[in-house]
Formats: sequence, C-alpha cells, structure tokens
Amino acid sequence: MVARNKKKIYLTEAEVIDLYKGVDYILVSLNNITHYYYNESTINEEKPRAYERETTNFIDDNDITTLLSKMRGMIGGKFEREPGEDDMDDLERATENTKYWEGP
Repeated sequence: MVARNKKKIYLTEAEVIDLYKGVDYILVSLNNITHYYYNESTINEEKPRAYERETTNFIDDNDITTLLSKMRGMIGGKFEREPGEDDMDDLERATENTKYWEGP
C-alpha cells in the first residue's frame, strides 16, 4: 500500500509546460487521427485498418514511446527513490498492481 502522507511534489513552470505540451501533442494528434478516419456516417471495411496503420505510424514515426519515457522521468525524478522496508520505492509501490499489456 502506498503511504499517503500527502507529500508535495514541485515542478517548475518550464517542466509543467513541457509535460503539458507532450500530453497535448499526443492527445490532440490521436484525436485528430480518430476524427479523420471515423468522421463519416458509414465506415467501410478498410477504415479500421487504415486507422490502425495511421495510429501505429504516428506512434512509431514520432518516437512517442521516447517522449512518454521522458515525461515519466520528469515526474518520477521528483519522488524519493530509496527503497522502503518492502524493498520498493514509492513509485514501485504505487504501480505494483498496474495491469500492463501482455502478449496474446
């Protein structure tokens, strides 16, 4: 269980702007892709495949995983990373029950 002692985490204005810009870029772009491919009253059989290709291309071509990793590092760097009695730090403890994607 994560200790909830309401520690404050401080980010500079520049850090918040960088984080916001990254989230905004990803969210608006993915939303634009969705609207482009699904903004019709009838969706033909090819639209879902084209949408999937475009989404994958956006993620791959724009190195989105690296951007997300950088953003996570900016946030994670603000936390105490010393392991506690359970050999986990605060972030490990907070994410220990996260259900990550696994292969089929």
